[in-house]
Amino acid sequence: MSTLAHAVSDSTTMLRRNLKHALRYPSMTVSVVVMPVMMLLLFTYAFGGALGAGIAGAGDGQYIDYVAPGIILMTATAGAVATAVSVCVDMTEGIVNRFRTMSISRAAFLTGHVLGSVLQTLAAIALVIGVALAIGFRPDASAVEWLAAIGLLTLLTLALTWLSAGMGLVARTPESASNAPLPLTFLPFLGSAVVPTDSMPTGLRWFAEYQPFTPAIETLRGLLMGTAIGNSGYVALTWCVGLTLVGYLWARAAFGRTAKR
Repeated sequence: MSTLAHAVSDSTTMLRRNLKHALRYPSMTVSVVVMPVMMLLLFTYAFGGALGAGIAGAGDGQYIDYVAPGIILMTATAGAVATAVSVCVDMTEGIVNRFRTMSISRAAFLTGHVLGSVLQTLAAIALVIGVALAIGFRPDASAVEWLAAIGLLTLLTLALTWLSAGMGLVARTPESASNAPLPLTFLPFLGSAVVPTDSMPTGLRWFAEYQPFTPAIETLRGLLMGTAIGNSGYVALTWCVGLTLVGYLWARAAFGRTAKR
């Protein structure tokens, strides 16, 4: 068996292991869905009337069409917490030391975790989309636009998963690992997830417009609702690719350092 085939086989085994763990201990996976759903219900029914009144085209109960794309994207950030905790638990419980005594590809551990987390997060995103549709979200996207939206969400999820894997590797306890990705879950609120950036004070508006989540939200909203995208698509893709590269290199370096301890 070639080195590549061996790595693919081991990564598949690790992926299967992580998916079985998710099925056996579903609490973290459930939390990935619960938080965005609660946010969706809260902003739609509690704040929707007040916030929607100040947004062009979002009045008369249509605020959900504005906020749903932002909440859907936030599901990807919620999945980052589960990834960091899962990686940290394996690192602190000693199972990785056992893997290192076996003839297993070194790339398989991280690859299995990342792919497993991406699949779980995408499943959570599908459930959140289902809830949004059930309570009144009405996208007018074509099949091609839906595919583009799914591609964007997948790429963003991959980027955040690699970043959170690095956080899990450097965390000393699962508790600290669960706290590390929390800033990622709040950044969409400081973007255009729930209100347009032009309604913010000057300093906050500058930050909101140039942080990575705003172009991703605007691109997703444009694809699903037909609003203007402008150059947000290119900026969002650039952020996703850059964050994926940074997260991958960080996670690989952090895993390599643990092997020398």
